[in-house]
Amino acid sequence: MKRIATVSLLIAVLALAGCQTDYEDMTADQRAAYSHVGSTYSYKPDPNAPVQVTYRIDDHRFVSLENYDKCYGDNYYNDTRLGIHQKVWTGSPTDYRGRLVIDDPSGSNIVLPTSENTTCGERGCTNSLAYSTDRGRTFRWFDYLKYSSRPSEASEKYTFAVTKDALYIADKAQYNTHVTKLPLAFQIELNKPYPQGLHPDSAWATNKKLLPEGLHTPSGQDRFTCDASIRSAGQPTP
Repeated sequence: MKRIATVSLLIAVLALAGCQTDYEDMTADQRAAYSHVGSTYSYKPDPNAPVQVTYRIDDHRFVSLENYDKCYGDNYYNDTRLGIHQKVWTGSPTDYRGRLVIDDPSGSNIVLPTSENTTCGERGCTNSLAYSTDRGRTFRWFDYLKYSSRPSEASEKYTFAVTKDALYIADKAQYNTHVTKLPLAFQIELNKPYPQGLHPDSAWATNKKLLPEGLHTPSGQDRFTCDASIRSAGQPTP
């Protein structure tokens, strides 16, 4: 009951405040919790809409979009071998416009970047990513971009690359690319101090080579995709 009351209060505050400013002020964990109870966007989720695979890692691991309207809906991480069907967030997967490469042979590390396709106020908006270090059974959240006036457009310059021991965030500037390396290990929390022996690193690509060459998702896919025209039987076309 306490969790339900907290969520209800959060929705009420957002409605009274016009939503956007309060949403910008949320932490990554608060935004994740809010996505589980609905969105401020006006859309009509269709539980009968065919499941869309929006990002495929390999033959048994993929991200699916369900209960959606015009690509805005519930996003699930799936591993058919392990029986995982885990809801991660509510939104449009293609609002994140950058690249995503998951190249972890162990299968332990999963990263799913998200974004909001909106124009933000003077304080800007925050983009977050969901990450798992236990094969997709649980996800935590990490902010990768803050104070952006157009977060979806800003996400175009990003590349996220996941390996067996690290997450690489490549942020392409006009003449150079800044790369951040964040260590990944079982149950690590990127928002807290790292365990002994693990540390982040960052550098401009022209000064130090951090991002390994040749990384690729087994399926070959490196971007989210979605068909906004898909509807269930009897639903009007857009």
